[in-house]
Amino acid sequence: MSNVSSRVSLSDWGLEPAVDYIERVQRSDGLVPWYPDGPADPWDHVESAMGLSVAGRDEAARRAYDWIADVQHDDGGLWATYGETDGDEGAHAGDEPRKETHRSAYVAVGVWHHYQCTGDRAFLEALWPTVRDALAFACARQAPTGEVHWAVGADGAVYEDALIAGCASIYKSLAAGAAIADVLGYGDARDRWLETRADLGEAIRSRPDRFDRTWESKSRYAMDWFYPVLCGVLTGEPARQRLEAGFDRYLEAGLGCRCVADEPWVTVAESCELVISLAAVGEAERAREIYEWLFQWTDDEGVFWTGYQFEDEEFWPGDRPTWTGGAAVLAADALSGLSPAGELFTERLYD
Repeated sequence: MSNVSSRVSLSDWGLEPAVDYIERVQRSDGLVPWYPDGPADPWDHVESAMGLSVAGRDEAARRAYDWIADVQHDDGGLWATYGETDGDEGAHAGDEPRKETHRSAYVAVGVWHHYQCTGDRAFLEALWPTVRDALAFACARQAPTGEVHWAVGADGAVYEDALIAGCASIYKSLAAGAAIADVLGYGDARDRWLETRADLGEAIRSRPDRFDRTWESKSRYAMDWFYPVLCGVLTGEPARQRLEAGFDRYLEAGLGCRCVADEPWVTVAESCELVISLAAVGEAERAREIYEWLFQWTDDEGVFWTGYQFEDEEFWPGDRPTWTGGAAVLAADALSGLSPAGELFTERLYD
């Protein structure tokens, strides 16, 4: 259940400027770049669209999901990044183009979220093929040991390693896809995705050796700490214990959550996702306290900076990402029930 009366509004939190900024940066084709004339990626694009949905900017949100449907590849995947590339799309300059499983699959969470906000069944039906194919792309890369491989190169080669945070995101995407399938009557797809999700959850909880096998461990990143809680892989007492174990390492009192444990930098988006994770385990008071710290990291318009480098005492990097505003809106929704989708991350589907 929501923790605070639904009478609390977006304006009460001072979040209208953040949503206005997302809508202002959105391109005419529906894509939401990170900032004006900047690059974009499908995961953060969806997070921005979710902020639009909470705010009732339904037409803008719908255009964001239509963009995904328009650019989705035949195999269900999406390029990891769009814009600021050597070519038209696919990678930042100097990087190899690739399609990442978690970034492609996350459209399922966004579509389910928009449906919860609007009750628009026609939207759900129209986006069903996009969701179906995106999840098929991710599921096809699941290893026999349960983890989902990270990415597919432009040549079709699979990067046979896995990320904790990325797989946790896929776990949430599979639950959202199953919920969509339930509404639309696709029971076979629902059952298949829930089976995949069960195997994936078991890998995240019990097979740490299946992650970060071919690159340096990502455990220094805060997302590895709280994403299994945020996405519902861990619930109840195990989830509370995991969060408690990381506070000394990642939380900077009065400032927010570090992006990386060994760097003097707090980021608004990770802090907001930690807030939602705390709300999911019943720690609403602590979640609200951390959330209220974050409004010191806005510009004169009320738009959030990426984060704050507290040794140098400066905003760094000097960008105002759209997806940071989206994360802030989702955190307020989890705390205050701003929309009918406020329980998306705090009430668990199929658990």
